[in-house]
Amino acid sequence: MKLISYLHGGSSHWGCVVGDGVVNLSRRLPAFASVSALLAGGEAALAQARAAAEGAAPDHALADVRFELPIAQPRRVFCIGVNYAHRNAEYKDGSDLPKYPSIFMRVAESFVGHGEALQQPLESTQLDYEGEIAIVIGRRARRVNGDEALACIAGLTCMNEGTIRDWVHHAKFNVTQGKNFNASGAIGPWIVTADEFPQGFGALRVQTRVNGEPRQDDTTANLMFDFAYLVHYLSTFTTLEPGDIIATGTPTGAGIRFDPPRFLKPGDVVEVEVSGVGVLRNVVRAEESVP
Repeated sequence: MKLISYLHGGSSHWGCVVGDGVVNLSRRLPAFASVSALLAGGEAALAQARAAAEGAAPDHALADVRFELPIAQPRRVFCIGVNYAHRNAEYKDGSDLPKYPSIFMRVAESFVGHGEALQQPLESTQLDYEGEIAIVIGRRARRVNGDEALACIAGLTCMNEGTIRDWVHHAKFNVTQGKNFNASGAIGPWIVTADEFPQGFGALRVQTRVNGEPRQDDTTANLMFDFAYLVHYLSTFTTLEPGDIIATGTPTGAGIRFDPPRFLKPGDVVEVEVSGVGVLRNVVRAEESVP
């Protein structure tokens, strides 16, 4: 299934994408207030959603809804830094491959949904793109390993883990401020459930395009820390809950790595495509000054 959170008629809903339409599951399954609530219900709840969507006529055309984050107000968004082996070499610092993943966190307000505007803030012109595959957790996980860790993945979505580059250098040991400007990143357009990936997650492709120009292109075969390990590692020190999101890292080719750097400008169109998931598309706009 493709699970979607959206606005229609001035109200928030959630549902399932079928072709070019949306089946409103929030109306058919009122016991589940959101996609997160559905995931927390486990396989039984997902089975109810599949049964409700099967054969149902779409309630809305996809073109007539406004996309929200697939997980409305996600509880926690974990981000993994420098996870593609080529990216470690991209730093040109002679460092060995890391023993453990680098981790930072983002707040929900730093993301917008598919089709919404990315915001170049008043304080910087160094808004950059980072196309990523994002994991959505589907069951509570603590100290899980291997297949058990993979079983905790409810599905996948696309992410543009946008960054304000000059602000990640304001302090010596953290990147938090440059990673959390309002509307600097995007998630969507929907979550594709794990059962749609019967061959597993070992060779998924992620691509980023700016105004149609390819900038990033790699596959999960080149991850230093694969999906199972990330769920294992994070669940070792914290309890993962349904609806938590893990951004799994971005390939080489971010704008900061060009000479000179190629930061995003108002009017630019950024597309992140993940095989088996779809395309996340957003336009950049300049933040309007507040009087």
